[in-house]
Amino acid sequence: MKTPPQHQDNPGKIFLLPNLMTAGNLIFGFLAILKIFEGSIEREKGGGDWMHFYVISVQCILGACLCDLLDGRLARLGGKESPFGREFDSLADVVSFGVAPALLVFKIVLYDLPSRIGWVVAVFYLLCGTLRLARFNIAATYNLGTGTRNFTGFPIPAAAGLISSITLLMLSQYQREQDLTIGYAKYGLVALMIFLSFMMFSKFEYPSFKGLNWRTHVSPAKFILAVFVLGLNIRYYHWMPAVMFVSYLLYGFLRPFISRAWRREIEEDEDEEEELAETPVESSTPHDL
Repeated sequence: MKTPPQHQDNPGKIFLLPNLMTAGNLIFGFLAILKIFEGSIEREKGGGDWMHFYVISVQCILGACLCDLLDGRLARLGGKESPFGREFDSLADVVSFGVAPALLVFKIVLYDLPSRIGWVVAVFYLLCGTLRLARFNIAATYNLGTGTRNFTGFPIPAAAGLISSITLLMLSQYQREQDLTIGYAKYGLVALMIFLSFMMFSKFEYPSFKGLNWRTHVSPAKFILAVFVLGLNIRYYHWMPAVMFVSYLLYGFLRPFISRAWRREIEEDEDEEEELAETPVESSTPHDL
């Protein structure tokens, strides 16, 4: 086995801005867990506002996804590697994208499934997500990169975002809160969590969009499209995030059939940045596998 590479800089060095974003990721994840428990307590008491707490928890998980996206961008902007940042990011991701989504879905719809099936599904998702993060840390420590700018397998922040956004969409569709435990939507969430657990270890490749950074130049048409999509997410926040995450999931299946030119256009992959493809950065977002 390779020995860990020797770092010239202090491995415990903390870069301020990327780690602030990682801390935000962790805080959002913790707040999501708190709101899940508050909603569960209110629900058991028969309160009429328990669904509101679950909606806030979903929003916190989506906020953690945003922080996770920004910490990688800030780290690549500085061009610095920090083992501390990589480990910190992994621990934050376990909380925000592993524990929080699993607990959210379990408390809302999985808890009443027979024979503890819901418990097993939630634990299976959490275990797969944590194993994925551990696998990345090993690859980053021993320089076992894939030599590509793509993620192999569905990234765990995207999996958490998809689960949370689908849950938000489901919550918004119920007119009466007691209807939440009725119907077949809960079985769809069971299937989704199991499917995403396997997808995190699949061979499908997903773009990392590492070529999209603070210095990226876009055409006026792309800029207008980006503003339009952002506006849709703000206006229709109950269902638009679900559309975005589902589109990203499906893109991995369609990507092999898309021409290289179209892929480069969609993924903003620039030739001059290819040497940064597998360079571990300060944040080293642990879904780079």
